[in-house]
Amino acid sequence: MTQKDPSSELPHISDETWEASWKKHWENAQLNYELPPSPHNTESAERDFLMDPRSEEKEKERLSRIDKEFTMGFERLGHLGPAVTIFGSARFKPGERYYEKAEATGAGFAKAGFTVLTGGGPGAMEAANKGAFEAGGRSYGLNIVLPHEQHANPYVHDSVEFNYFFVRKVMLFKYSCAFIVMPGGMGTLDELFEAVTLIQCNKIGPFPVILVGSEFWSGLREFVGFMASQGVFAPEEIGFAHIVDTPEEAVDMVLRSMPADFRAQLKPLGEEG
Repeated sequence: MTQKDPSSELPHISDETWEASWKKHWENAQLNYELPPSPHNTESAERDFLMDPRSEEKEKERLSRIDKEFTMGFERLGHLGPAVTIFGSARFKPGERYYEKAEATGAGFAKAGFTVLTGGGPGAMEAANKGAFEAGGRSYGLNIVLPHEQHANPYVHDSVEFNYFFVRKVMLFKYSCAFIVMPGGMGTLDELFEAVTLIQCNKIGPFPVILVGSEFWSGLREFVGFMASQGVFAPEEIGFAHIVDTPEEAVDMVLRSMPADFRAQLKPLGEEG
């Protein structure tokens, strides 16, 4: 029996629909160009970084805030031990399939002896933290302060709060030895491609990158193939991530990617003693 290609059922977005959506988005963006200050942070670090004049005095003050945020991250996260980061959309709700899959993925990695890191918010992040937390493993959220707020989810042993997206991403990459990517939107794609760029350029790793959900990621696989045909990907760069469908496959792939001496240092739940 021939298996149906899920990409053949993807909805088509016409040029007109794309253009209309872009115009609506851009008009709204123009109306709100002066971003409101964050209720969490009177300095509104990310907003100031983008909007303020670049005087030398202000740049030095900003650099000091960035330095303090890096130092805080190093101090709070330096003790974690082997960890994986699980990325994914903030929009999934409990009971939805990708929420449930992210929860099972967090539980699977916690049981294997990994600390589970996420961006600390709702959706797939909450689900992964919940799975790890309720399995008895270590669960941490690296939360970001946003103008429209992102509350830390309740399934973490510690929530580390950042004002700068780039500092948070450094921490997620620095303290992880594998990256698990659940279905997600712009933020998830940003994190995915920064991870694979750092690996491609030998700045970190090499560490395994696992995409969970073959149906969701089929369009990306096809697009990467198209880009390769245009000469922007070398043949050996196409398979930058392994695509799986189950949490068990994700855990198994990460474990098999690790050196034997590293695997020997892991303490699976139930075997700590």
